[in-house]
Amino acid sequence: MSMSTGPSANRGPRADPPWASGSKRVPDLVTRRQPAPLEVRVTPARSGRRRLSVKWILLVGVLALGGWIFYEIETLPDVGWLASQNPDRTALMRARESEAREHGKKPRHEQRWVSLSSIAPHAVEAVVISEDASFYLHHGVDLDELRDAISKAWFKGSLGRGASTITMQLAKNLFLSGERTLLRKAKEVLLALRLEDSLPKKRILALYLNVVEWGDGIYGIDAAAHAHFGVSASELSVAQGAVLAAMLPAPRRWLPARRPRILRTSALRIVERLEQTGKITAEQSTGARDEIDRILGDKPLNTEEDSEQPDDDR
Repeated sequence: MSMSTGPSANRGPRADPPWASGSKRVPDLVTRRQPAPLEVRVTPARSGRRRLSVKWILLVGVLALGGWIFYEIETLPDVGWLASQNPDRTALMRARESEAREHGKKPRHEQRWVSLSSIAPHAVEAVVISEDASFYLHHGVDLDELRDAISKAWFKGSLGRGASTITMQLAKNLFLSGERTLLRKAKEVLLALRLEDSLPKKRILALYLNVVEWGDGIYGIDAAAHAHFGVSASELSVAQGAVLAAMLPAPRRWLPARRPRILRTSALRIVERLEQTGKITAEQSTGARDEIDRILGDKPLNTEEDSEQPDDDR
């Protein structure tokens, strides 16, 4: 056999490729381990962005709430002018007038302004004992009563009655609506504090006694004394003063002419407390009890009106 004489004939045996040299060898492809399945994970960067978004939302919410509260506080009415002027109309009066017009009725408005010294002292004491026994001790807000009222409202899921001092009632009657909301109660508290900062206690009491409701379209104790008993505020007896004070939780339903049982019970209790605190004598107490029985009798004229539920969240 003839041999090739070309250039390749002198190379000798074919050399292995470079990758095949040495002790290393390519792993068998058949036995190579398969990669583990990919896992979908939230990367730290994405989780961090999510937390940052939540923080921004909370921050914006807090700032918005703070701004709203600041606005509500700043827009509350000024009360300083009440030191020397009597209000012409209150928020409660305007609300009652609107209600009457909505029902096609002519609004009734009876009111006579009198000074505190022109009101029978025992009638003033009856109102204070009935509505706010700590009136001269607190600064417009009875914190213990307010805390109890808020706790009850929290468990009931709605704002009920209670905790409203005379100053808070005055603030509501003068400036606020009758809606039962925490916002209105907060405004009531803030306005009560402003009233206490701006006015002496006697002025607050005089304003309250002249604007509070005592029947349909009847405002103030002098108009109430004339409407229910035919006398002036200075001529009110102990019994009459106690009956007027007992009307305040529901002044348009607990009327002496209807003789509701709750009105008699409350008036007798007020007389008892007046005697216990030394505001009246035992002899005056006995006379007042007898007079209350004559005014209100033993049986109500209209049992449908004999409800112990007050009109609002006093």
